[in-house]
Amino acid sequence: MTTLRDTPASRRTRANGDGTVYQRKDRRWEAAGYVLAPGNTRKRLRVYGSTRKEVLAKLTEKIAASNRGLPVPSAQGSLAAYLTYWLENVAVHQLRENTHTRYTACIRLYLIPGLGKKKLAKLTAKDVRTWLDQLRTTCQCCARGLDTTRDQPQCCAAGTCCRRRLSPLTLAYVHSVLKSALEHAVREEEIPRNVARNVRMGTPRPRRFEPLTAAEARAFLAATHGHRLHALFELALRTGLRKGELLGLRWEDLDLAGGTASIRRTLQRTNTGGLTALPTKTHSSERRIALPTPCLSSLDQHRDQQWQEREAAGAGWQNSGYVFTRPDGSPIEGATLTRHFNTLLRRATLRRIRFHDLRHSAATLLLEQGVELVVIKELLGHAHIGVTATVYAHVRLRLQRDAIDLLDNALRNPAEPMARPNDSDESPLRAAPVH
Repeated sequence: MTTLRDTPASRRTRANGDGTVYQRKDRRWEAAGYVLAPGNTRKRLRVYGSTRKEVLAKLTEKIAASNRGLPVPSAQGSLAAYLTYWLENVAVHQLRENTHTRYTACIRLYLIPGLGKKKLAKLTAKDVRTWLDQLRTTCQCCARGLDTTRDQPQCCAAGTCCRRRLSPLTLAYVHSVLKSALEHAVREEEIPRNVARNVRMGTPRPRRFEPLTAAEARAFLAATHGHRLHALFELALRTGLRKGELLGLRWEDLDLAGGTASIRRTLQRTNTGGLTALPTKTHSSERRIALPTPCLSSLDQHRDQQWQEREAAGAGWQNSGYVFTRPDGSPIEGATLTRHFNTLLRRATLRRIRFHDLRHSAATLLLEQGVELVVIKELLGHAHIGVTATVYAHVRLRLQRDAIDLLDNALRNPAEPMARPNDSDESPLRAAPVH
């Protein structure tokens, strides 16, 4: 009588639904089973490995995911089908909602129209490079039919192309989304390599920004006096906190006696949850910072003002716990804060800048005062000091001139007269304490 122990491992019977495991003629092991595929269909999946245990573990994992309702993509299917699967079953669990929304728009507008019909398994680096080169030179009004929705045609419908092309930053973003999707396909062993990584895009120039000068910063702070959100604008300019971090501050995060603030969350609007408190942008963004003395005073005044608003609102007060709220205690929308900010710029007769440029202004002014880069990195909550160095590599001409003058004085012949350290009408730079 033949027992299970006498039966070769490659021929052992498995229960229905467990799939088949056997050893090939080339001594490798193969396992096959039916799993859920896109479109609510079933397909036979094969996995390979050097041992029976290895392929059995791979197949079991695939079948378990299929039993949870997660379809397994097919490398023989189109790139459009895989990108849809990746968005709905993988990226949705790994990305923030707003980031997932941007990825979805990027795939819908650019990737699927351009590469969607290509087979995932047959996609090559040449396909990706050719498509990106074409996308770089294509007018988006023409490609997406934007001109047909306008009351007054401005582009192709008017007979003249407006040449509205994608910026290098947008092209790099589209490329990075494709790389992320294909990288997951490699990890799931759907394709042997990520062909998008073999396409070189070059490093796009970062967006230029003009931070406030010291004189402009003083004029801005003067314009905020008397505004009910004066404490917020002062905190933004003196500490470089992001807009969402400022709006997400709660009174429990502040230690006014110790002069510190703990940055634990960011307040953002999402499509599904509305105005929602989310974790900070990165792990390094969750930090504790020292508060400048003027901010401690303005926050004290702001707390008294909020108590007065609470008494005036009575039963209509919404106890959200946030430091900066609307007069009824509800959280402030980011768009509302931007409108207040633009009004203050006009009041101070300052040039139009973004709210985020207050963060750039704080970092640049600190650099000009001789503060070390590592201190600014910790204050801003950057993940790596290289990010700080890259973003703020635009050290102003006056700072560069002072550095060159220092070297000139070091190399000067003692018999030569000493050069003037600064020929401008501004006072020379000097290190200043950071409060």
